Amino acid sequence: MEWEKVSDEKSELLGSSIKDLVTEKKKMFGCPVYFVNNNMFTGVHGSNIFLRLSEEDREKILSEFESVSIFEPVKGRKMKEYVVLSPAIFNDNDLFKQWLSRSHEYVSGMPERSPKKSKSKKP
Repeated sequence: MEWEKVSDEKSELLGSSIKDLVTEKKKMFGCPVYFVNNNMFTGVHGSNIFLRLSEEDREKILSEFESVSIFEPVKGRKMKEYVVLSPAIFNDNDLFKQWLSRSHEYVSGMPERSPKKSKSKKP
């Protein structure tokens, strides 16, 4: 599978849409992702915006929007708590912020994860 460059447009859209939420921005494999209490909350992968949702909210969004799907960053490696948003959601500012808020609330309620220790490099 060929790696798709991160969409600057989607990165800027996501960054401006969550500016009022408490998050920590990091990069994973060159992609901007946002964390709450060391738990991944949302991010951009290629030209897709993904977010983490509760089981109830995942079922709701998947049933309401045909083009929403489970996030699969690598073929065969689905991340079951994450969905890829459709343009119908992120092109509607109010709807986009509503789903971001639901995701943020869900992830904020999760126990804080211990940060991973970086591997020390040998000289």
